[in-house]
Amino acid sequence: MRSLRTLPAPPPELVEEIARQAALPVAAVLQPLCDALHARFGEALVAVLFYGSCLRNVDPAEGLVDLYAIVDDYRHAHPGRALRLANAWLPPNVFPLRADTATGQTIQAKCAVLSLADLEHGTALWFQSYLWGRFAQPSRLVYARDPDVERRILQAMARAVVTFLNQVVPCQPARLDSQLLWQRGLALSYATELRPEAADRPAQLAQHDRDHYRRITRAAASAVPGLQAEAGRDDGYLNLATATVRRRAARRWKLRRLQGRTLNVLRLVKAVFTFENGVDYVVWKLQRHLGHPVEISPRMRRHPLIFGWPLLWRLLRERRLR
Repeated sequence: MRSLRTLPAPPPELVEEIARQAALPVAAVLQPLCDALHARFGEALVAVLFYGSCLRNVDPAEGLVDLYAIVDDYRHAHPGRALRLANAWLPPNVFPLRADTATGQTIQAKCAVLSLADLEHGTALWFQSYLWGRFAQPSRLVYARDPDVERRILQAMARAVVTFLNQVVPCQPARLDSQLLWQRGLALSYATELRPEAADRPAQLAQHDRDHYRRITRAAASAVPGLQAEAGRDDGYLNLATATVRRRAARRWKLRRLQGRTLNVLRLVKAVFTFENGVDYVVWKLQRHLGHPVEISPRMRRHPLIFGWPLLWRLLRERRLR
């Protein structure tokens, strides 16, 4: 079995670019949320990462902030055995977070809890793309307990980029640029989850952060077998993957799609029990992306595991969940 110790370190220039991106300033309204996380987890909290739509194009004060609370150990972070086991067996746990600013404004967040060890392994060694597909995208390191934690977080984010590129490059055309690579790669990763979003979402993400993706592709290329910079092009690459490698990669992505969607359903089921007001959270999440209300009956609210499946099946049949 592979371990982090056997993996080569990410290219230094890639870590430098990740560190530059992660250190960009964030809105001051995020500080009350960090204070709330410190109050909740105490010394177990080692880092806070900010990512998602509010990072890209929504004022954090007007949207739902996406945060990752990185903890040293689930036993240290959760007082209850059930939450510890749920977090360890099917990470992450997710919970709502609210905080008030000095001006009386309420900031809301959706916070995922993950151990530092799971972040490191998930971005480098997991078969599923759940973590390396997320953290290959831009994030901000809002808080780190000490320089060693910061170093490990940045290394994990850089490894997420290397893992992502190694898994998606064999599925790319023979000639490509960084934007096409990330657009198609993100589409592969998104397809492994039940996401109620528009089919052009990966293209939007690749376009929004195109300069960052250009830089990290160039910085990571030396660690990606089969990806070769094309002479005479500033942002051009050749995909040298053999036919055998391409077939194997295609099979792996089919398996990831089956595995990832199964895990996605299990995470939704888990959220019903571990997320505060879990049914309302799942319904809100669907409404947010579908753009219209989702009706839930009183019996579905009382017994979601029995009466929620017809709703899930209808959304799948109507291709509202991709």
